[in-house]
Amino acid sequence: MPELPSKTAPVAVGARPAASPPPSTAKTEAPRVAVASLVGTTIEYYDFAVYGTASALVLGPAFFPSGNATVSSLAAFLTFAAAFLSRPLGVVLFGTIGDRLGRRRALVASLLLMGVATVGVGLLPTYESAGLLAPVLLVTLRLLQGISMGGEWGGAVLLAAEHAPPGRRALYASIPQAGPSLGFLLSTAVILPTLNIVGRDGFVDWAWRIPFLLSTVLVVIGLWVRTTVSESPVFKATADRTTRPRSKAPEPAPESELESGSRFPLVTLLKRYPGRVLLGTGAAIGGSAVYYLTIVYSISYGPKELGIPQNTMLTAASIGAAAGIAITLPVARLSDRIGRRPVMLTGAVGCVVWAVPMYASLSTRDGLVITGAYTVGLMFLALMFSPVAAFLPELFPARLRYTGASAAFILANTLGGGFAPLVATWLNSHWESPLVLGFYTGTLCLLSLLCLLALPETRDQEFDI
Repeated sequence: MPELPSKTAPVAVGARPAASPPPSTAKTEAPRVAVASLVGTTIEYYDFAVYGTASALVLGPAFFPSGNATVSSLAAFLTFAAAFLSRPLGVVLFGTIGDRLGRRRALVASLLLMGVATVGVGLLPTYESAGLLAPVLLVTLRLLQGISMGGEWGGAVLLAAEHAPPGRRALYASIPQAGPSLGFLLSTAVILPTLNIVGRDGFVDWAWRIPFLLSTVLVVIGLWVRTTVSESPVFKATADRTTRPRSKAPEPAPESELESGSRFPLVTLLKRYPGRVLLGTGAAIGGSAVYYLTIVYSISYGPKELGIPQNTMLTAASIGAAAGIAITLPVARLSDRIGRRPVMLTGAVGCVVWAVPMYASLSTRDGLVITGAYTVGLMFLALMFSPVAAFLPELFPARLRYTGASAAFILANTLGGGFAPLVATWLNSHWESPLVLGFYTGTLCLLSLLCLLALPETRDQEFDI
């Protein structure tokens, strides 16, 4: 496996290191870029969370009617997983755009695609009125959502990290990292009042469309915000080196430029850094399982299998997510001071130990106990996921960074998160205890722990190469 570029490695003759933004620029531009990345990521994950919650509540019987509730739920969760299967296409498409044409262009395109797909879901006819065409259209739009998500995360954290002032890379990269939890909270803030106003029957009948259609307003806001920020200074510097006119005597190009020779950065990435992609995927896979089993699956599992009120599950998950958001920035700042691995390893150990007690709390059917268990679990998750926003991009050179970070994170999300509700549904069809969720999640978190131990510390990694 190729070594990470050394901080003290000599620069190729004639090559000019890409400069970070001047301190005065960084102080004003970096926070604005980070917030813009957060706004867009929150909106995209709102769209994704709305679909996940709707899958748990209504999409099964509306689009996949069946006399068996488990079969309908499996079919709905299959469409949820379908978006994860199309995410790698998003990595290829938006990674190529982001590494060759610019981070900002890729992010604007991904947000627009997500908005179109989400509003489209809200306008779909159900199986009752359109027959088989309804689930076909639903799956098609779901695949487009997945393609969009394949380019969102890597671009958002990368744009924030590459604008960050020295010594605060994790802090700024972690700001858009709060987007998934904020998106879930925003979706809950729309869905819960809608449920309370129209009732479950009204929600199942027609009001489930409201959260999807509201995405129109959010996407317009997000597009406006994202088009007002500047391109990454690191990308502009590396692009300038690649395209500047040649002198009379050709100058050797630095390694990062040689790596960008392929039309598709993913090809170069897999040739040169397959080990980093696999280990980076493993490092994030456990956290993905914790997030999606807690935020998506348990919201369906608790009411249907254990008789826990729907509002209790949504409230427990929302409070836990809010607690995770509250510590995201302090955790990131800590990783800027002591390193990424110590913080992430602590979170991984916590998730391994706490996975079984967290899901065992569902057996109590007590809202306070469940909320407390979820809060502790999602705070351990924050220890893993807050630094990963800087950790994964730091594993790859600048001209492959969008594709590399996206590939590792999206593969982890697909394997650990996208299939988690399906695996959990199958497991619970054979073993009725919620303890099985804890053993499954704990195993994936143990895998993350082992991968983190195999990866190097990256806090002092040069980011301008």
